[in-house]
Amino acid sequence: MKRTLPVTAGLCLIAASASSHVIAQSATRTLEEVIVTAQKKTESLQDTPISLTAFGEERLEIDGIGSLVDIGSKVPSLTIEPFPINNATLRIFIRGIGISDVQVTQDPPIGIYVDGVYIARSTGTALDVAELQRIEVLRGPQGTLYGRNTTGGAINLVTKRPTTEAFELKQKFTLGNRGLLTSKTSANVPISDTVAAKLAYLHTEMEGFIENTGPGGDFGDREVDGFRIDLRWDINDSTTLDYAYDSSDYEYYNYNYQSIRPAVQNKGQAEPVREYAVSESKHSDKRFTHMATARAFEPSITEIEGHALIFTKDFENFQFKYVGAYRELFDAAYADLGGGLGSEDYRVDSNEYCGPAARAQTGQDCLPLVVPEISQEQTSHELQLSGVLFDDSLDYIVGLYYFEEDATEDNAPIHHQFSSKISEGVFPVPAVGGVLLSGGDARIVNMLSQRYDIANTAKAVFGQFTWTPNILDNRIHLTFGARYSKDHRQALKNQTDKTYLELRNSNTAFDMQDAGALQPVLAAGGFLLPGDRAFDNVFAAQDFTDSSFSFIAEFDLTEDINLYGKFIQAYKSGGFNTRDPQRGSTGEASGPNTPEGRGDDTDSEAPDGIVYGFGFADGFEEEHVDSIEAGIKSELMDRRLRVNANIFYSEYTDIQLNFILAGTVADTKVTNAGEAEMRGLEADVTFIATDTIVLMLNYAFLDAEVTQATDRQGNDVTDSFGFYSAPKHSYTAAADITLAAGDWGAMSANISYNYMAERNGGVRSHNAVNTFIGEYGLLNGRLSLNDMPAGKHGALNIGLWGKNLLDEEYEITAIDNLPHSDRSVIWGEPRTYGVDIIYQY
Repeated sequence: MKRTLPVTAGLCLIAASASSHVIAQSATRTLEEVIVTAQKKTESLQDTPISLTAFGEERLEIDGIGSLVDIGSKVPSLTIEPFPINNATLRIFIRGIGISDVQVTQDPPIGIYVDGVYIARSTGTALDVAELQRIEVLRGPQGTLYGRNTTGGAINLVTKRPTTEAFELKQKFTLGNRGLLTSKTSANVPISDTVAAKLAYLHTEMEGFIENTGPGGDFGDREVDGFRIDLRWDINDSTTLDYAYDSSDYEYYNYNYQSIRPAVQNKGQAEPVREYAVSESKHSDKRFTHMATARAFEPSITEIEGHALIFTKDFENFQFKYVGAYRELFDAAYADLGGGLGSEDYRVDSNEYCGPAARAQTGQDCLPLVVPEISQEQTSHELQLSGVLFDDSLDYIVGLYYFEEDATEDNAPIHHQFSSKISEGVFPVPAVGGVLLSGGDARIVNMLSQRYDIANTAKAVFGQFTWTPNILDNRIHLTFGARYSKDHRQALKNQTDKTYLELRNSNTAFDMQDAGALQPVLAAGGFLLPGDRAFDNVFAAQDFTDSSFSFIAEFDLTEDINLYGKFIQAYKSGGFNTRDPQRGSTGEASGPNTPEGRGDDTDSEAPDGIVYGFGFADGFEEEHVDSIEAGIKSELMDRRLRVNANIFYSEYTDIQLNFILAGTVADTKVTNAGEAEMRGLEADVTFIATDTIVLMLNYAFLDAEVTQATDRQGNDVTDSFGFYSAPKHSYTAAADITLAAGDWGAMSANISYNYMAERNGGVRSHNAVNTFIGEYGLLNGRLSLNDMPAGKHGALNIGLWGKNLLDEEYEITAIDNLPHSDRSVIWGEPRTYGVDIIYQY
């Protein structure tokens, strides 16, 4: 039988983890029911026909999960890694579906929700959340209930709500190596019989694991402050109003990529400096303890602020709910992609630069320091009507959704991006026009100025209906879901690229976009000269519509065994690629472009020498997925064994793939590559082996491939593409052991091993050898003393914990496009350990 719980009752339950255990206090040890809200209603995990992993408060504590980044190795089919030049931004992949780039004009295909509010930008998703009650990871498309941009899945973050029942206080201190200090404070304060407030504050600071021996901060250092206020007003027995305000400030220093493999492959525009760049860089396949920057390594800042309002009204047979939110984001991320030796003569950064090239471009001696900034505002409204009809045989939820956002990515004014001395022997002749080119201080200097503005709106109507016919003892449940979406997207691009050949011995600089007499010498020296890269108010706009459907059939084989089969669709909105070096088509743009947006370079070559036939103003189309899944949710052996498993098959059409153009550091193309397939198996098993030992195993198998891809000229390029971050095997094995228990409290231990097979780190298959990420396994442990009496109404918990106890060196992201390196990586966290001290009243 379906066990749907009223929302008001469900909020009072303490949800356990789907991969954890909470042993009911009875003569027979049994697994406690896990409560989730994955279908926008409060229900048992065992009645939810979704491949779903949930972390409740207990599991969050045991596994040391304080933010999204902490669950990356603990959920099979899920990988999470930082964006290379913004470690506060996460690249999230579920079942191999995610986005490798982060732009205000592109949406991720994994929906992130905080208390039902959609978070549009992945910038800032690495931030710790002050007071989490539960994290739910929904694997696979979620197109009808969650809407656009969930072709890979969705993640729900659920925070704790205030209660009028009693005053509650929780204080947690964490101390650890690398200067780790965390303080989390939360207090539930009843104001009256109907009004309560919850206050939460978080402060954490920690040093990185790679020292910067150059000027500025150390790689990986971070400091976070988060604050949240929740207010609940029980207007009457059937009406509730919730308000939440949250604010987070995050100051950190990005990690730098470490070169594993010195550059030997052709670097395109950077080929004339490749050998010199290699000589000015550090290289090793072992993790460095220190690297250096040439210029002061600047801090990065992320600030997030949000308001949410939830109004709930219960009627006899239905519930009305409104969820409204307004959020602001500001992010300023500084990165240094240099070679780690602190060379002034080979730099990849946006810090100050002085020399003849600066004077030639600006008339000033120096280009300024510029830290790229992103600012974004979003507003959303959702109306829901849910309830039951026809003697409880029909369960339904219908709703309306509206979303709008404005954002700006500002990387201006023109500033240094890349500079290097030219390698010895590049020029075949010594002089042009009397200017000595060999033996002097000749170098390339690349400058950049960017500003991108976007304005997006999204509207949707949705519904899901579950019918339980009065046959077979009401054990059959049939669900139909539908969602109609309409999106409008527009973007404005301003960008200037300038590349100079700088000759310091003569205090002169030549604009390589107007090389003049230097053209033959530069060409003979192997320079891939850039074309006109100026974007002056290039405008682009597109509209997208979609209808997605879902069909689910469930059968309660017994009271404790539920079988389900489902078909579900989803779509990801199209958009624009700000890193595209070409403006766009003059004739066959895929969206309605204004005259300013119609470029003149349809047939011009990209920096890699290929004519793609499209550019920024053309944009890219939406992607679609059809997925079928069959699963079982079961509790066996008198509820001592829980086995939830599923198999799935998904077909993607017009799948969006981002790839870096050969010979460039940041130029990319986004194409709707064609079709892709994936199939897999996922299983979550929890077993009470004895009264004191609980065993858990979560496993995922994934087989994903691009099956058809054609370029704009109709050429078959299927073999050129693969899936980014799609490990074939991943699993988590864990054991919870109760060591002792008494009136003084309880002692327990947890040990876990998280394994992930090797995976590709890019979508271009010919680069796989340099961007693949090797397999790794992490051993973690925790020893806890819980529920020790502390005063009349207090309790004290102490936990000693360690992550990556074997100190394995493992890579979490890899790139091949830096001038000095064919393979550079960012390492995962080394051994980390500490102690938690928690007081609860």
